[in-house]
Amino acid sequence: MPMWNPWHGCHKISQGCKHCYVFREDAAFGTAVPSSEVRRTSSFNLPIRRDRKRNFKFPAGTEFALCFTSDFLIEEADPWRDEIWDIIKQRPDCSFYFFTKRIDRLAQCLPPDWGDGFDNVAIGCTTENQEQADKRLPIFLSLPIKHRLIIVAPMLERIDLSPYLDPNKIEEVSAGGESGKYARLLHFDWVVDLQHQCVNHAIPFTFHQTGSYLIKDGRTYSIPRPLQHSQAQKAGLNALKIEHQPIK
Repeated sequence: MPMWNPWHGCHKISQGCKHCYVFREDAAFGTAVPSSEVRRTSSFNLPIRRDRKRNFKFPAGTEFALCFTSDFLIEEADPWRDEIWDIIKQRPDCSFYFFTKRIDRLAQCLPPDWGDGFDNVAIGCTTENQEQADKRLPIFLSLPIKHRLIIVAPMLERIDLSPYLDPNKIEEVSAGGESGKYARLLHFDWVVDLQHQCVNHAIPFTFHQTGSYLIKDGRTYSIPRPLQHSQAQKAGLNALKIEHQPIK
């Protein structure tokens, strides 16, 4: 799955941002430009690039992960976002999804022809604790979006999503811990409880990442970064209570 990062850089707005991987990776690679500076990248037009035969380099059916080294709705990108919507509209044969902590900005960032949402765009609202769930998710549910996902990551406490788990609006909930040397602890019981909430509301659930430090049965496990996704998979919590509807 190709990453499409038309801009890079972000600034922290809530507790979930404390150990953001974007800042960590920029520091590790010695990036000269500050991570908090939002700037266009050389990948700006990635989905519409063509080969020598004038065919798209990325074929029909490609699913793009959009803006994973920034936030698609960040204020500094307002002058560029309309170009990205135009590129998305040029590739109705591909799917696009992005996650955001700035769901309160979505309404003002949508293109004029958005209507009830684009069929090929999925939006994930990220929340890390109960405070942000109660702040962001009512906004999220009120907006015109065809494909909605809730991303609980990094999960910092036990969270009750029950008031927001409408199977007619939410296609999937995904949860994960925090990675990195200074990652905060993830309690396995929190993930199990969230999985039960989703199953009870007939909403698919995915435990996508353990994070660096997982507490289970009173023990703290240190999990290397390459194993965090596979160990989450082995936990057996992924529940597809209803069939996920693919983006068309």
